[in-house]
Amino acid sequence: MGKFVKVASTSDLAAGGAKLVEAEGHTIALFNVNGEFYAIDNTCTHVGGPLAEGMVEGAEVECPWHGAKFNVKTGEVLTPPAGENVASYKVRVSDSDIEIEL
Repeated sequence: MGKFVKVASTSDLAAGGAKLVEAEGHTIALFNVNGEFYAIDNTCTHVGGPLAEGMVEGAEVECPWHGAKFNVKTGEVLTPPAGENVASYKVRVSDSDIEIEL
């Protein structure tokens, strides 16, 4: 079991939004889906596009470089050209702090 690290506050991320956060050497895309927070690796597995900069629709994010889509809850790749999932992180909210398990 890893440790939880604070990466943001709930007020930093509006519903439907995404934010790039860094924690202990990890570059992570943080998402707010209807008040629930999710975290996946920020780097698309196709050629490294920044997922935190992608278009978010529901629980999916589209890589801004070549259009691969990922599930923000699980990191599962949903459409090509990416062929591999990205890591997902357990998220917890304590008061207004968003923490990710590393």
